[in-house]
Amino acid sequence: MAFSRTKKGTRSLFAFIGEVGDTARTLWWNFFDWLAQVEWRKLAVIALVALMLSAPFRLGESVAMLIVFSVGLKVLAGGKRRAEGEARVAEQQAGTETLERRLVEAQMAALQAQVEPHFLFNTLALIGQLIETDPPQAAKIHAHLIDYLRATLPQMRAKGNGTLGRQIELSRAYLAIMQARMRERLAVSIDVAPDLLSASFPPMMLQTLIENAIKHGLEPKVEGGRIDIRASASSTAAGNVLQIEVQDDGVGFDVHAGDGLGLTNIRERLRLLYGSRAQLIIEAPLDGGARAIIRMPFAPDIFAGSKL
Repeated sequence: MAFSRTKKGTRSLFAFIGEVGDTARTLWWNFFDWLAQVEWRKLAVIALVALMLSAPFRLGESVAMLIVFSVGLKVLAGGKRRAEGEARVAEQQAGTETLERRLVEAQMAALQAQVEPHFLFNTLALIGQLIETDPPQAAKIHAHLIDYLRATLPQMRAKGNGTLGRQIELSRAYLAIMQARMRERLAVSIDVAPDLLSASFPPMMLQTLIENAIKHGLEPKVEGGRIDIRASASSTAAGNVLQIEVQDDGVGFDVHAGDGLGLTNIRERLRLLYGSRAQLIIEAPLDGGARAIIRMPFAPDIFAGSKL
């Protein structure tokens, strides 16, 4: 009888924990949806009131960190909500090849808007930790995060292609944050000629390749490694070609394994934008690591002399 009561008590405890978890998830997503809809003006008023009320209790620093967290989360939530709305509208209208393309592009925009929450949260947590131990470094990472969000947000709203220069700008901000987190475990080299920066290049593709290199190549490697980003243009019988390479010297991966969601999305977007004239190639260099290559049409006469 005692064992039976213990067993029932254990089940009740697990059930209670499960209910608490479900409630926490519900509250979290309700808060996420509320942030997506609340006006910036109202959020600013709420933040000001919270700071005033926290002052007598000496909770100003904690409340300030919560405000920074909420602002970052609102950026994420608002972008995701708008992009998902565009995806739903396009999905309802799908039916022809043109509408199919609009649907996939809207879906890609939704994916672009989903700045990985754990990346944003980890960065904010790192800033909070460094505020006490290394304020100058905290300020530097904070500036990199602002640069990253400034580079990201316009591309979430933009339709069509961006430029290679914009993608390099975004990648530099992202890599600066990752270097602050990984320190000496991450070295970076970027070799892109100035005359290629104005070339048309689809948003977020370069960053996806860089994220893959870090997540699957360098983070699992104890000593870390380096990422080399290169761009070149060449003339072929089929026309001018722009080639972008992202190479790492990490643990490597099986090139015959199935692609992840990120690489699949890149291939699908290249197919929709350029048909058979563009491709994504994944290679395993003889000296280790992995190399991802995007080849696509390039019209230098169109972009010569243009600005970013």
